[in-house]
Amino acid sequence: MKKISIQNIADIDNAARQLLEEIGERRVVALSGKMGAGKTTLTSAMMRVLGMDDEASSPTFAIVNEYHSSKTGQTVYHFDFYRLESPAEALEIGIEDYWESGSLCIMEWTENIEAILPDDTLTVEIRELDDHSREITVCD
Repeated sequence: MKKISIQNIADIDNAARQLLEEIGERRVVALSGKMGAGKTTLTSAMMRVLGMDDEASSPTFAIVNEYHSSKTGQTVYHFDFYRLESPAEALEIGIEDYWESGSLCIMEWTENIEAILPDDTLTVEIRELDDHSREITVCD
C-alpha cells in the first residue's frame, strides 16, 4: 500500500506522475472516493502527464470517454459507473472488450460493478482530509 499526498491543486501533476508509476503495466484502475474527492481532477492530471491530446472530463452521462495521444499513439479509456444500477449494464456496453484492449482503463464509481472487476484491478482511494488536502491510497 502506498500513500500519495496532494496538499493543494499545484501538487496534482506530481501526484499523477507518482500514481502512474504505481500503475506500471496494469491496465485496469478503479478510483474510489466520495463525490467531490477529486477522481476526475486526478484523471485529468494523469492525461496531462501522459500527453493526451484532449483534457479529461467527467464521463458521467457518456459512461466512457476515450482519449488519444498523437505523440505516442496511446489510448486511454475513462469510465464513470455512477449511473449504472447493475454490473449487467457494464457488460452490455462491452466493458470486457475495453479491459482486454491493452489500453489503460481508469474507472470511477466501480462500487456499482465490483462483482465483475478483473482480479488484477488496481484500487486507488482518494480521500479529502479535514484541511481540504487529498490523500491517495494505492492498494495492491
